[in-house]
Amino acid sequence: MTSNSVELTNPEDVKLSTLATSTLARSGAKQAAALRDTTGRTYVAINVVSPSLNLDALEAVLTVALASGITGIEGVVVAGDMPSHVKVITDFAPTATVFHIDSAARITSCA
Repeated sequence: MTSNSVELTNPEDVKLSTLATSTLARSGAKQAAALRDTTGRTYVAINVVSPSLNLDALEAVLTVALASGITGIEGVVVAGDMPSHVKVITDFAPTATVFHIDSAARITSCA
């Protein structure tokens, strides 16, 4: 996984950033992710931690999106802890953009 500081210039990625950061703040989770599919629909999820299931936010948002029948991904933004499973997104959609926003609001490219 590469990590380069970036500025979000695509208005659709800015929307994902807003969704992810507001979900993180509202939920108190360690991570929140917002995903945009190739039709423009968006999905949001937080990391899941339970005795029998542990998903980071990328895995959780991909699960929600796949359950809705997506066929492609344009972009994903993760806020909070650094995602450890970016490959789940890039395996499904190699050209998808994946960004991370840390607690200091620094944005990096993850894919």
